[in-house]
Amino acid sequence: MHRDWPTCVANGQVAIDAITQSRSVQLGIKLSMRTLVAIPTYNEAPTIAEVLRATLQVHSDVLVVDDGSTDATPHILPDFPVEVLRHARNRGYGTSLRDAFAFAIDRKFDWLVTMDCDWQHEPAAIPRFLETALETGADIVSGSRYMTESRSSAMPAPIDRQRINRIITNEINDRLGSTLATTLTDAFCGFKAYRVRSLRQLRPTIPGYAFPMQFWVQAAAQRLRIVEQPVALIYNDLARTFGGGLDDPAKRLAHYRTVFEREIYSQRERLPMNVVANVAGGMYVNSHPLPDLLSQVSSVQAAASTTGASLATMPRVS
Repeated sequence: MHRDWPTCVANGQVAIDAITQSRSVQLGIKLSMRTLVAIPTYNEAPTIAEVLRATLQVHSDVLVVDDGSTDATPHILPDFPVEVLRHARNRGYGTSLRDAFAFAIDRKFDWLVTMDCDWQHEPAAIPRFLETALETGADIVSGSRYMTESRSSAMPAPIDRQRINRIITNEINDRLGSTLATTLTDAFCGFKAYRVRSLRQLRPTIPGYAFPMQFWVQAAAQRLRIVEQPVALIYNDLARTFGGGLDDPAKRLAHYRTVFEREIYSQRERLPMNVVANVAGGMYVNSHPLPDLLSQVSSVQAAASTTGASLATMPRVS
């Protein structure tokens, strides 16, 4: 752990820019929430120093979850006044988020903001998440790269990722929209603000990329209040891969659907009957039979084993 915290952290208050503070004063809202910014990272040595410098200009309480990096990342982190949790080996994006949740709960923060370390997420946007949280009373403020107000970079998202995001987002809306009381536009964006009190109600177990599938089902089961916040659509490295078989879009989609349906079944007593009806009938979203999907997932796992990877430990790409 690195604990060379600046004096301004002593009162644990959020550092929010003048615009946000002025707006919130108008709303009569006291900005004294203790907020943690958590940044999962895996082999991000080329960008992590710049991202941390930009983040610390906006906020002081920062946690980095190093998911077993084998590059220079572990040697860069001691140069910054941030807390560090390090995995001895790569354990997956979902595990990193679960550790961030547990840290925020244990340290009694009021809000947790999660963001990536590869410049897909802009640290300067953090105050807007907190302002939206205060204005709306939401439990989760979820970033969206596909809202009308969202900005797009010159480099578009890979077509297969856009397609899978659109398919899964639509299926979540079809199945859970009425329970979530909102219509999502981006199911996979990792730029989020969480009310820590609400995180205590969740029991996430998924270690890898399919973490959002479980998260949305549990959020619906707990009737958490969700709002979306427009964020920039930024892709700087189109060459990044999922590895271990999940680079095949069909297999990746099948894996996501399997986790989604299994979690609906797991939460069946907390969800409306119409949400769980298809699961009880042994059918998956869009009439995909359970045996077919399980077969597809088995092939992904087999492919992963031949490369020395697993669904739990594949490096994160969103």
